[in-house]
Amino acid sequence: MMYLRQRKEVKAVGVPEDFPAQEENEKLDNKSAAEGHGHRRFWKILSFTVGGAVALCVGLLTSVYLATLHENDLWFSNIKEVEREISFRTECGLYYSYYKQMLQAPTLTQGFRGLVYDNKTESMRTINILQRMNVYQEVFLSILYRSLPIQKYLEPVYFYIYTLFGLQAVYVMALYTTSWLLSGTWLSGLLAALWYVTNRIDTTRVEFTIPLRENWALPFFAIQIAAVTYFLRPNLQALSQRLALLAVFMSTFLFSLTWQFNQFLTLLQALALFTLESLDVLPAAKAMWLYGIQTACLVLVCILQFFNSMILGSLLISFNLSVVIARKLQKTLNLKSDEHIFKFLKAKFGFGATRDFDANLYLCEEAFGLLPFSTFQRLSDTLLFYAYVFVLLVTVTAAFVVAFQNLRGCGRQQQGKMEVHTVDLTPDTAYNLMHTIVFGLLALSTMRMKYLWTSHMCVFASFGVCSREVWGLLLKCVRLHSPRRVSPAPCPSSFDDLSCACHARSSAVVSQISVIRYAVPTLTLLYLSYKFWPGMMGELSELREFYDPDTVELMDWINSNTPRRAVFAGSMQLLAGVKLCTGRTLTNHPHYEDSSLRERTRAVYQIYAKRAPEDVHALLRSFGADYVILEDSVCFERRHRRGCRLRDLLDVANGHVMDGPGENDPDLKPAKHPRFCEEIKRNLPPYTTHFTRVFQNKTFHVYKLSGSK
Repeated sequence: MMYLRQRKEVKAVGVPEDFPAQEENEKLDNKSAAEGHGHRRFWKILSFTVGGAVALCVGLLTSVYLATLHENDLWFSNIKEVEREISFRTECGLYYSYYKQMLQAPTLTQGFRGLVYDNKTESMRTINILQRMNVYQEVFLSILYRSLPIQKYLEPVYFYIYTLFGLQAVYVMALYTTSWLLSGTWLSGLLAALWYVTNRIDTTRVEFTIPLRENWALPFFAIQIAAVTYFLRPNLQALSQRLALLAVFMSTFLFSLTWQFNQFLTLLQALALFTLESLDVLPAAKAMWLYGIQTACLVLVCILQFFNSMILGSLLISFNLSVVIARKLQKTLNLKSDEHIFKFLKAKFGFGATRDFDANLYLCEEAFGLLPFSTFQRLSDTLLFYAYVFVLLVTVTAAFVVAFQNLRGCGRQQQGKMEVHTVDLTPDTAYNLMHTIVFGLLALSTMRMKYLWTSHMCVFASFGVCSREVWGLLLKCVRLHSPRRVSPAPCPSSFDDLSCACHARSSAVVSQISVIRYAVPTLTLLYLSYKFWPGMMGELSELREFYDPDTVELMDWINSNTPRRAVFAGSMQLLAGVKLCTGRTLTNHPHYEDSSLRERTRAVYQIYAKRAPEDVHALLRSFGADYVILEDSVCFERRHRRGCRLRDLLDVANGHVMDGPGENDPDLKPAKHPRFCEEIKRNLPPYTTHFTRVFQNKTFHVYKLSGSK
């Protein structure tokens, strides 16, 4: 027992003589730490409050700005209802017509039934609009308008467009939030929002294509990216993870429900996740959650769209579930709805020339061409492109280093020992890096997809110029940091000499980075405000007015002089307006995602080809057409170059030589008949036998078919 007491005494004797002083110092350190934690918590709450208020203000101001531009451009509040509807060009008018149809229905049930059993969008066919098109948003909005007590104060068209402009506020706030999450400062979000507005020409087209599906979908896609960015942050609590997953699910579902191209974009997103997971940059468990949410949302949308076969056989399901099962589904379902997209991609990337009418129709449109160089010039004027390239180079370099470390087995588990020599890339940053690269490649190849890339470009560039990691990596690479440049923070008393030296160096570098990460965005914000504020104010003061008297005259004539059940043939773009403004039945329309509709459109477009009048008459009557509308702007088109004019595409598809000077393929033959749209205006007997002109103005010519109602 005596020996045991001696050991206890020896252990007690081992305490240094200055133990009371050290204990007192530790108490002071703990007190200081508690006070520091309280101060940090206060500043964190204050920063969150101020940053949230700024996000809300910036979003609302952007929404008001875009709505004002729309009003100033068209004088929307002063023009007639038919002019407002005509301003919804091409497919925009088609989508808005279903909102109008739901509001005009006697009851919501009848309106819903009219969409499920629609026989006015495609003549001689009954189709399910909810299955074929993404118009649930119009259904929801019409129900909301009919339910709310606002009908005496707000016209239906304003309720519709204000909803879309309101979504733009959500869009900007989501971009702001993503940048804030990545950088750790709301100043980054403010810079992202300002870059989005100053590059408006390249980041959005909502003010002149309001009902377009992407204007509904992209705000939800931005929310999804913000939610995924938050979900991929390390050390999240269980509740935070569940809330993030709920936000990812809801935003992915709404994005998928509102845009027909959702499956292709989420497929690219899934491929990005898979790449990061394979390189051990992304936790496998979190990636599996995201795969599951993507698949579940797509299946749910498939159910709501009455088991749309295009969704059932999508490549996203093929990737997320298995290639084998999906191939069996595609054979089973005999999918042809999206074959035109693959024909277009095959021809676009040089895998053989094609005479396919649908593929060439896309190839000849500027929106589906390569991203023009002028885009980069505009983005450079706001410094966005320079900042983006800088951040992209730094983060791509870091990504390569991290991937190399992980493949060598020198990953996160060794970074505690190799802190000076290793580079880290957080999962949320890696995800946004892959996102911007994948959608950047998509935008470079297809101009219409640039709106996906440019908005995220604002987020990624603003994150980088406000990021500790980006500036820290850059300073480390060029060896600009020095502990002597900035006075380091006091060393805690519990540190030894070596730890204090490391602490001094770390404090100095952090101080340098803090100065840079706030100075650069502040200077950029001041530059943008100085350079672009006068121009934005000038835009708001510039007043124009919608003016299209020929189209207005045509719609008024149709409403006054044709039966309600009359069927009209013509170009896809014009017929969408005919349905919206007059409610007449169509032979074809701009929603080009159905194989039988594409065949029907090619047949109707023979009115602009070199075909005999009896052949054209037979084709149009086979679709139940009573009237055909010919447009001089299509018949004598000069907007496209030779080979891309609609009449050229039809000639090549029919095996005929094209008009005008230039080369033709050797197997093309001269046509036996003149061009229908030109020859019919001469009122010669072969044409007057089958067609009678009933209306004309400087732009349009309407003919009634013999044998029609």
